[in-house]
Amino acid sequence: MTRSGQDYLESLRDGREVWLDGERVKDVTRHPAFRNTAGSIARLFDLAHDSEHTPVLTSQGVHRAYAIPRSYEDLVARRRAHKVWAEASFGFLGRTPDYMAAGATGFAALPQVFTTESFDGAPNALAYHRRLAEGDLYPTFTITNPQIDRTRSASEQEEDDLVVRVVAERDGGIVVRGAKMIGTGAVFGNEVIVGTIEPLAPQDIEHAVCFSVPIDTPGLKFLSRTSYEAQARSVFDNPLSSRFDENDALLVCEDVFVPWENVLAYRNVDASFTMWWQTPAYVNFVHQAATRFWTKLEFLTGLAILITKANNTYQLPPVTQAIGRLMGKVAQAKAFVLAAEASYENVEGGQGVKPGKEISFAQRIMAGELYPQAVQEIKMLAGGGVIQLPASAEDLLHPELGPLVKKYIRSPGHPAEDRIKLLKLAWDALGSEFAGRHEQYERFYHGAPHIYLMQQVWEGDTDACESLAQACLDGYTLGPGGGERPAPGAFPGDDPRTPGRNTAGRGANR
Repeated sequence: MTRSGQDYLESLRDGREVWLDGERVKDVTRHPAFRNTAGSIARLFDLAHDSEHTPVLTSQGVHRAYAIPRSYEDLVARRRAHKVWAEASFGFLGRTPDYMAAGATGFAALPQVFTTESFDGAPNALAYHRRLAEGDLYPTFTITNPQIDRTRSASEQEEDDLVVRVVAERDGGIVVRGAKMIGTGAVFGNEVIVGTIEPLAPQDIEHAVCFSVPIDTPGLKFLSRTSYEAQARSVFDNPLSSRFDENDALLVCEDVFVPWENVLAYRNVDASFTMWWQTPAYVNFVHQAATRFWTKLEFLTGLAILITKANNTYQLPPVTQAIGRLMGKVAQAKAFVLAAEASYENVEGGQGVKPGKEISFAQRIMAGELYPQAVQEIKMLAGGGVIQLPASAEDLLHPELGPLVKKYIRSPGHPAEDRIKLLKLAWDALGSEFAGRHEQYERFYHGAPHIYLMQQVWEGDTDACESLAQACLDGYTLGPGGGERPAPGAFPGDDPRTPGRNTAGRGANR
């Protein structure tokens, strides 16, 4: 069953150990660094629980992200659910509950990946998926090792417990110690899954563990980065950072006890890695993320249109062309989502279907490169107007300053309040510290380029590309007649009965 937003907020008041600026946060739903974002996430739960969007967001009483897709139509239905939630934050909440929910559904589609000779995590993976779905929980994750010494494996670091590892085994479970990053949204979650998405060395067996525990588990600490929400002057002055700062936290385990039923992979470097890549979990992540990215570009492009209209430059040819480039980027982002769905694959050995892997992997390249380009394009359109703004909305209300602001910060058809409101939104999206974090975030959303570019070669059909180029080379020689005009039928697709007419090849469908 789905929960209301109020139910979700109540679940966060559990004594979890969150730290910010050297102080332990007693209640994230009331603390000025977290409360507005918690409220924004609560609104997502309300949309699924009881709103006009409920039929799109849910299936058989649970969020649609928990339903294993059985067809292309199911993938489209899941994407529509992702889109509703993405639009609620204009694409600025990246790790909403449907992200890891889709990953857990990937686990459930191929649970045998969790079965090894030494440990059978398959029943636990299925129970994990069921627990999240039936409880309508917010699952988060930390699956990256801290950046300490990347030249050494997890077990070869200067200290034994810099990376989460098993330090004891008991009848009822295991004890773990160490750290993981990057816990995006973790302080707002109900459970956190701790594991490793990167390959481990054979000697890293003590670190080859994956488990999920409640956020309030004793010994679990979350060290928050700077809160942009806390720095926001008001919603008017910082409309995005004041409401959609999902936070990133370092997770530290100090002898945390994990019951066996919460362990998914144990002391197996292959299982702890393939659980993400062999199941549909990762491509499900990309499906949600690509939908959100598309939505975010729609928002940014809409912002560019509003800015240029407010500047009275929208009709100028160079500006119109710039808007055209942005619209092209939106279409690219949309195309990757639709293409991944259209190229869906059956889950081999498991249940249902999954988005096409080659297109899904390629989306990561596009998004990481395209987002900084889009931001730069809009900055050029905005010009200095986003810099020369009143310090806060209070200037507009001031008896002496208000008339001056209203006189000098305006444009035809756009009074000062409207113009300032628009440009403060633009600055929060493009130039603030919050915006800087988002640009870096989108660059590395699905990992580092040196990883995903290599994976694209491994997963892409390089043989087809090579064969096509080789076919061209094989079609001519240096020998006698090598410089003559090819005879009819020399190219694939040429019909020798109709010289010069191409019926299939040479760009007929390109």
